[in-house]
Amino acid sequence: MPLPERADVVVVGGGVIGCSIALHLRRRLPGARVAVVERDPTYARASSRLATGGIRQQYESPLNVAMARHSVAFYRELDVLAAAAGSDARCWFRQRGYLFLADAGRAAPMEARYEAMRASGASVERWSCARIGERLPGIELSDVVFGLFGPEDGYLDPRAVLAGFRDLAAHAGAELVHAEVVAVERAGGRVGAVRVAEGGVEREIATPVVVNAAGAYAAAVGRAAGVELPIVAVRQHLFRLALEAPLGHEPPMVFDPDGTHWRAGDTRIASGDRTLVIGRSRAEEPEGECFDCDEGRLRDEMLPTLGRRHPGVRVREVMESWAGLYEMSPDHNGLLGECAALPGFVVAAGFSGHGLMMAPATGLAVAELIGGGKCTSFDVAPLVPDRFATGKLFLDGALV
Repeated sequence: MPLPERADVVVVGGGVIGCSIALHLRRRLPGARVAVVERDPTYARASSRLATGGIRQQYESPLNVAMARHSVAFYRELDVLAAAAGSDARCWFRQRGYLFLADAGRAAPMEARYEAMRASGASVERWSCARIGERLPGIELSDVVFGLFGPEDGYLDPRAVLAGFRDLAAHAGAELVHAEVVAVERAGGRVGAVRVAEGGVEREIATPVVVNAAGAYAAAVGRAAGVELPIVAVRQHLFRLALEAPLGHEPPMVFDPDGTHWRAGDTRIASGDRTLVIGRSRAEEPEGECFDCDEGRLRDEMLPTLGRRHPGVRVREVMESWAGLYEMSPDHNGLLGECAALPGFVVAAGFSGHGLMMAPATGLAVAELIGGGKCTSFDVAPLVPDRFATGKLFLDGALV
């Protein structure tokens, strides 16, 4: 699609959050011209395309729970919405649950987390080891005290979700264009235009509102606007494994106490027990844009945990390995709202690995902020982008 000369809103970043924002803006403001600028139409390095695909509402804060619950409900309907828009994308949302295992060292904080999540409105259950064993035959639980299970949670196909959101945004009337933002121009003390590069030629799109939904690249877009954003890219590894024999049950998203997590490897298959996607975050992972996949992490860290937890499971082969980027903020929560230093510059980034989970709610929140000056569906005030300068961090003990 050709670059427009003018737009009412320019969204920088065409991933799930950017396209969700465009979709909700067009729903709320059907007469508005909304342009989504994406520098890489192949999405080869897009975090939303390379994500694990987990969707949960097990958070401690009422805000995160409310946003996650909205997103869970949206993803339940996404396939129907996409089909109605003429898209063949299917997200295959499998609500098989999220199961966090608590060992003796984690029992006390997990008990406190359980009470906080219930108080915040999350759908969560405390499972005994006996109940876990019934649900997951063959699992080793000698070191486990209990588990926390979210019955409405689950996982989906992130690549299909990205395609579905793009199709929905385009069907709603958003203009999806290929270009790279090189500067955000000011006029009268606020956003006045976006300068973009396309095929080696720079052009301007006049606009009063720019939404920075550039994910792991949001800090660079902020600098293009003269705004410093404390968002850094951190690599995460994922591996798709083929098993020698079926697992024997439809796996929820399982989180071991050591942080290793796994789910069914192909959400399109109803049983989903012949392959697994496995990963594990590492706190000491260096910051920076890196997509090299270290298979030593699988061999040395993840497979030993999987083998210990499921002694009867045998891995036949590693079908696929890849690395994507988390967009980390200092408190591991998103930056959401207008920057006080630059009116018209809205940030929706820094979700620290939870962007896919929060995309539907984030799209709604930004559309309400832009369309009405206030988000009425959620109290997003604690997520304002400027909170780090004032030391008002937004903390949630259930972040992983």
